[in-house]
Amino acid sequence: MNPTSTASSAPTAPAPGRWRRFLDSDLWYSFRTSPVAMAAALIAFVCIFCAVFAGWVAPHNPFDLATLELGDSRLPPAWLEGGKWTYVFGTDDQGRDILSALMYGARISLFVGVASVLLSMLIGVSLGLLSGFVGGKLDTVIMRICDVMLSFPTILVALLIDGVGRAMFPDAHETLAFTVLILSIALTKWVDYARTVRGSTMVERNKEYVQAARVIGVPPLRIMYKHVLPNVTGPVLVLSTIQIAQAIIIEATLSFLGVGVPPTSPSLGTLIRIGNDFLFSGEWWITIFPGAMLVLIALSVNLLGDWLRDALNPRLR
Repeated sequence: MNPTSTASSAPTAPAPGRWRRFLDSDLWYSFRTSPVAMAAALIAFVCIFCAVFAGWVAPHNPFDLATLELGDSRLPPAWLEGGKWTYVFGTDDQGRDILSALMYGARISLFVGVASVLLSMLIGVSLGLLSGFVGGKLDTVIMRICDVMLSFPTILVALLIDGVGRAMFPDAHETLAFTVLILSIALTKWVDYARTVRGSTMVERNKEYVQAARVIGVPPLRIMYKHVLPNVTGPVLVLSTIQIAQAIIIEATLSFLGVGVPPTSPSLGTLIRIGNDFLFSGEWWITIFPGAMLVLIALSVNLLGDWLRDALNPRLR
């Protein structure tokens, strides 16, 4: 028998699946060998899980007026004198459970943060890709717009959108509040994506695979989104991870100043603003616990962003 035919007829090993390839990747190895990244991921997972499933995890519904008891208002945490284990972190001035309010408030903060980052990413990546690939006058115009947008702070943009929105839609307060937060953050943060993607695209457009695609007649739009875009997503992923934490902090700042979600659907920033009125009267838990929740979410997401930046950088491997 021919040994060549015998070797060719031998069964080949099946190709590893996507999950197996991920477990064997450098990214997963970097994650499981980094205690800081694992701890940050655990904290972020717990916070996000409690926020998303607040309706099932929270011990109370703090915004159901029928269940509120004014007699239980301003109760301290359960481990202090006068506290009740029914309200582990105490209650606010309306008798709402602080722990439950944290879960519901974090859900709103995360929604605004993720939605604004997705919108800014869509705008910034599209304009940056177009600017870096086409170049010329279009590149100059887009970059000058970026320079103009960098001169407007997020708070001023939010106040402008809020004033115009209230004048045009006086009855849509709650819907307007979410729109103001998302638009104000997105309109000031898309510039970072545009500049990052533009720089990476200007490097990629001169490489051989782009030149080969042009020679065989591939349309420029297809080259941008099918060939160039996948090669510039690494910095975008790192930037978006870090900007989620920034967007959550900006949302809390705007809500603290009153340009945010209404008190009927408070986010973490609104809870901190409400608790600030009682901070010096002894009810410190009303504002300290929402502030600690905000710090935990922002810190864990920032640490994950730092780890992802180092893991995707081939020079640090």
